Amino acid sequence: MLTTLHTAYSDTRAADLAWALGREPLPALAVLDLELAGATMQLRLLGASHQVLLEEERGSCSETVACMPGSSTPLPLGVAKRIGEWEYEFAARVETMGAGSFAGRAQELLALVADHPHGLAGTFPGSPHAFTAMLAQRTEGQVRWRTWHAYPQEGQLVVTRTRVGVRMPAAAL
Repeated sequence: MLTTLHTAYSDTRAADLAWALGREPLPALAVLDLELAGATMQLRLLGASHQVLLEEERGSCSETVACMPGSSTPLPLGVAKRIGEWEYEFAARVETMGAGSFAGRAQELLALVADHPHGLAGTFPGSPHAFTAMLAQRTEGQVRWRTWHAYPQEGQLVVTRTRVGVRMPAAAL
């Protein structure tokens, strides 16, 4: 699903993004509710940021990547945590590119997410390449999602990948 976010695009920077687990739902500009083989997900666009709410019989998880005033947790390159019976893995990277490459990459990502049944993307008025996009899937008992946060004024794209799955017992030796 592709939507125009009815808010002014502000010149936030990729470096201002922070990461948090366990936050309550924040006000969203666009929401996509999904049922993925026993898991209920809500993909939420918060402007130039995102929040994912995941619920399953084994528990729940809330991931937020946003410009959060007063946050002391900057966007990490990677996180691995246990959340109840789940293993949670998060990874982030920043891609920097020239204007032409950035425009092509933006068009490619928006096309990928726009018509995907588990995808949500929001563009901002005033800049055709300013967007936030999310794509979710469930495979082999794991829920995964990817996000893209575009900052065309900097030529930067923040890419995140998350995996949540049941903790597997260690194999007996």
